[in-house]
Amino acid sequence: MNQATPYIFDVSTREFDQLVLENSFHKPVLVDFWAEWCAPCKALMPLLAQIAESYQGELLLAKVNCDIEAELTQRFGIRSLPTVVLFKNGQPVDGFAGAQPESAIREMLAPHVAEPLNGDPDADLFAIATALHADGQLEQAEAALKQLLGEEPSHADGLILFARCLAERGELDDASAVLDSVKSDEHKQALAGARAQLTFLRQQRDLPDVASLQARLAANPQDAEASYQLCVHQLAAQAYAEALTGLLQLFAQQRDYQGGLPHKTLLQVFDLLGNAHPLVSEYRRKLYQALY
Repeated sequence: MNQATPYIFDVSTREFDQLVLENSFHKPVLVDFWAEWCAPCKALMPLLAQIAESYQGELLLAKVNCDIEAELTQRFGIRSLPTVVLFKNGQPVDGFAGAQPESAIREMLAPHVAEPLNGDPDADLFAIATALHADGQLEQAEAALKQLLGEEPSHADGLILFARCLAERGELDDASAVLDSVKSDEHKQALAGARAQLTFLRQQRDLPDVASLQARLAANPQDAEASYQLCVHQLAAQAYAEALTGLLQLFAQQRDYQGGLPHKTLLQVFDLLGNAHPLVSEYRRKLYQALY
């Protein structure tokens, strides 16, 4: 991958000792172990690049594609992605696993490389929070979002993601209040998705447990109420593929159930996941086929 700066480069197993270990005797080298399929890796990568560039040559950034360089992954015992390791004087001296906010990364680097004068500690906080949320690290995502919202209180995307974190922790009323504070007309779909998530979590509170619903369906596979309520449980648990399959099946069998509720809920899930999600593309097509 071509870089705009000589301070950032890809490294293979063959080049690692020269480009990383030998270079680290002169300047600290930050090594980013990543993979193409890893969403948090892709969110973290531009932040690491920005940090490396800000040090103006006093810090190097080497990138290891773990899908290609399996030998390096085994050599350094990489167990999860992204993993970032700092090398100095030929040895790993510090590092972290998982996406982190810029402030935490700079704090880790501080003992090893002088802080640049033009650092921007608030840059890319939303990208990091998004990656942390996707990785299920809700407390860390909230910490990054609080830092972002402290600087930009009306950041609509940040507020919506913060509300989703609160909702997933069970703070439904607080999540609703945060969503009510978003006034941007440009974020209608994201707001609709976050409100759909709240709806499913609220509905789940009053439903029979999953085992009871499964027993009802075993006794009567045509039990539409049990089918729908099981889908709500799956949505609350973010088991979206299972929920969409169940909703589409219920729609095909009883599309008029509760005034077309299966269809309405499918559309809510599409809002929740967003048009770019692969499940949305797949199930929009299946819904269209079922409709016509």
